[in-house]
Order: sequence, then C-alpha cells, then structure tokens
Amino acid sequence: MLMSGQAVGVGDIKLSDGAVLQLKILIIDVKEIGFSPFGGVYFDVKVAGGVATEYIPDDLRKSMKGKPTFTPWPELPKEGWEFVDIVEQKPAEVSTTVKSSKGLFEVKVVAEATMVVRNTIYRSPADEPVYWVFWVYKTSWRPVKG
Repeated sequence: MLMSGQAVGVGDIKLSDGAVLQLKILIIDVKEIGFSPFGGVYFDVKVAGGVATEYIPDDLRKSMKGKPTFTPWPELPKEGWEFVDIVEQKPAEVSTTVKSSKGLFEVKVVAEATMVVRNTIYRSPADEPVYWVFWVYKTSWRPVKG
C-alpha cells in the first residue's frame, strides 16, 4: 500500500555526557484495517527504528579503551547501566503517501526518545560506551488534499 516517501527519518539526541546519538526510523508497511473517525480509515503502520552514535567526546572514548567488548547475547549484562539525561533532541520524522478506500492519505510517524542509559563497563567495537535508548512512536494520518 505504500506509494511514496520511503525515506529514513533521522533525529538527534544530545546527552548530558556530551554524546550525540541518531535515532533513525523507517515505515516498513501500512495497511488499511478498518474504520476510524480520522478520515474514515484506520491504518496499521509497521515501523522499524535503530540508534547510531554520531559523536562521542574524545575523553569519553579514551576512557573506554581496553574494556571488554559488549555482546548483547545470550542476554544483556545486568551490571553497569546508568541513566544519562537527554538535554536536547530533534525527533525523527518520516512520512509516506498511501492509497486507501477513502482516497490518498499522508501517513506520518514521529519517534522521540524518552530515556537513555549507558554502560561504561563494556565498550562497543569503536571504543564507545554502550547506549540503550527507549523511544516512542507517534503515528498520524490525514487525507491528501487536491
């Protein structure tokens, strides 16, 4: 049902430790699944997201050298997690146009980080702390005019 707008939405998350993370989202699929008062259609929107490191301060990167490499399997380590404040963010936003029984709609998804933790006992292969981010998706749609 997707017609256009297959771009990736990218947002920035600035943290209190000086790091900057990118939150990236992509609309995978949109299906019309019934009625809603929002334009007469209800869409089931499938979204995927992930986080990448954009910037790490040099002193933080240096402090990670020589630490064991993080492996999330078979389960996450239970020790070493600490909250990091989000000091500023630009949410990730992506949209697509879909054809429905009620005409064309623009479907938009905005993703916003709600909390971040880091682990400095383990390092990433790039000598960075391991960050774990929780985010929420906000989905909306509107008829395309015209």
